[in-house]
Amino acid sequence: MFEVRVESDFAAAHFLQDYHGKCENLHGHNYKVYVHAKGNELDAGGMLLDFGVLKNSLRNVCKILDHTNLNDLQENGKSVFNQNPSAERIAKFIFDKVKEDLSNSGWNKHSEFVYAVDVFETPTSRARYYQ
Repeated sequence: MFEVRVESDFAAAHFLQDYHGKCENLHGHNYKVYVHAKGNELDAGGMLLDFGVLKNSLRNVCKILDHTNLNDLQENGKSVFNQNPSAERIAKFIFDKVKEDLSNSGWNKHSEFVYAVDVFETPTSRARYYQ
């Protein structure tokens, strides 16, 4: 099994409505994001997938989140994070969007390799979504 990982980052504000403590107040993070892909076979060039392709998709998704209040993010008139943009929900959002971006860019096979997203709110606090 082969695995590759790319990383990007974004800065955003959020608050957790259903949390009782300091995180219920508006605050921000400089998030670091890792996307992991794995597979059994390499292409003719000896790669699982091109780092640049995966990195580009991750950057496209991070641009959606960068310098926003994550609580305000909406798709189709609905709150993306149900007013609670936890690191776990952010990781799932990024996972789904990276796979969608790869597929929409003609890299359908590559989207199947994506299996995990890590979102770090701080260097020591990480949430992961994986399939």
